[in-house]
Amino acid sequence: MIANLISKVFNNIWPMLVIFIVAIALMRFFYLQNHHEKFTLHKELSYLFAIIYIWLLFEILTMTEVNTTSGMNLVPFSEITRYKVGSSMFNYNVFGNILIFLPFGYLFGSYVSPKKVWSIVVTTLLTSIAVEFVQLQIGRSFDIDDILLNVVGGILGYFLYIGLSAINRHLPSIFKSDLFYNLVYIVLILLLGIYLFGYWGVIFK
Repeated sequence: MIANLISKVFNNIWPMLVIFIVAIALMRFFYLQNHHEKFTLHKELSYLFAIIYIWLLFEILTMTEVNTTSGMNLVPFSEITRYKVGSSMFNYNVFGNILIFLPFGYLFGSYVSPKKVWSIVVTTLLTSIAVEFVQLQIGRSFDIDDILLNVVGGILGYFLYIGLSAINRHLPSIFKSDLFYNLVYIVLILLLGIYLFGYWGVIFK
């Protein structure tokens, strides 16, 4: 269900996304050229992916909903325990709310490099509260459980950043080079392109 939701959102926004990526990429290219700054492929792609993630997060949290009812839930764990463990609705509500904020915690860690975990907790908490408030204003629901799960996702993403950073410090220098990271990003883009090509092929055949 989560994969279908992401595919549905992506299908709705891909025309705008293509135009956006071209415009942003060209502006960034000429910015680096005019300011005589070094172009590093994996760093530029990281910035671009971060922007795309925030855009997809906005689309998923404000334009799609499985449960169309609106209202406010301020009782912790009431929505989490409403669904049978392992059911599609349980996975959507619990794992979906965690996974969707996991990249948020990772990006926060890589951008801010905080020394204490409280900073990611506060940032994810306030961001999630803002999301729930907006959802309530547009006819969806304000759910305290969504906030709690989003915070868990943000913390897990931050710990993922900490773990990968610790591993990176002990890797041979060749695995820390720009060339290695560029190759990794190129492979990931090729795999994503293969997936999207197959996805669009199913849609347009």
